[in-house]
Amino acid sequence: MSGKKLDNGIDRHLDISMAGQRRPVYVISIAAGLAGCHPRTLRIYEEEGLLDPVRTDTNIRLYSDEDLERVRAIRYLTQTRGVNLAGVKLLLQLREAADFLDEIATELAREDAEIPQTVDVTNEPTPRKPRTRQRQKGVEL
Repeated sequence: MSGKKLDNGIDRHLDISMAGQRRPVYVISIAAGLAGCHPRTLRIYEEEGLLDPVRTDTNIRLYSDEDLERVRAIRYLTQTRGVNLAGVKLLLQLREAADFLDEIATELAREDAEIPQTVDVTNEPTPRKPRTRQRQKGVEL
C-alpha cells in the first residue's frame, strides 16, 4: 500500500505548524464516527483511491479533518446524487485539477503584476500575412 508514513514517535514527516485540518489525528473508528459511516466504508474508499490516510509505523490509519471533509463529499455524491465511486473519483480529480489551475492563474497574475508592462501603441493596422495555402475540395488547410 503506497501511502504517506507518519513517525509513531515525534511527528518528523509533517510540519508541526501545519494547519490543524491537515494534521492526521483520528484513528479509523473515530474518523468513521465523525464522518457518519462505518470503518469498512473508509477502507473501501481507500481501496478505490478516493482517500489516502497517513499511516504510522505500526500501519494504523490516521485521518485529518480535511480527509473527513472529503469523506462527507464522497458520501453526498454517492447517497444524495447517485454517483458511483468511479464517477466520484473522476469528479474529485476534476476538482483537484480546477484547484491547481486556479493556483497557476493566481501565480501568473501575481507575476504579471510584478513585471512592469510596456506596450507599444500605434494607430497603424498590423499587416496581414498573405495566404500561401491553397484550398482543396473546399477545405482550408
